[in-house]
Amino acid sequence: MTLPIVLVAAAALVDDEGRVLIAQRPEGKQLAGLWEFPGGKVEPGERPEEALIRELDEELGVQVKESCLAPYVFASHAYETFHLLMPLWLCRRWNGVVINRHHAALAWVRPNRMAEYPMPPADLPLVAHLCDLL
Repeated sequence: MTLPIVLVAAAALVDDEGRVLIAQRPEGKQLAGLWEFPGGKVEPGERPEEALIRELDEELGVQVKESCLAPYVFASHAYETFHLLMPLWLCRRWNGVVINRHHAALAWVRPNRMAEYPMPPADLPLVAHLCDLL
């Protein structure tokens, strides 16, 4: 069976202390309660960077310039009904203060502590890369 491919753009927002922002999926959403990197689906006709900038503003109230997004790694994971392709960008600069507009909770976490936060299967492999970098 061929699964549809869903493209999701995600960001590892990194603060001055080397912590990364993760967000808890809200009730009523698939994989509710799990922690993920902020971002969202790329809409038809939208470039992944545009989608990520839009999602960060919608979900967190921060404005990011495309030049502040550094492509880092990607996840490719087959869920039961779709295949997720998720590029992860690093972002160390943004305008505004992070506020929670969408998620159940937000947390600034050092990558080596992310194992304490249950994450979706697609996000898990990305953590090891962040541990190596930060």
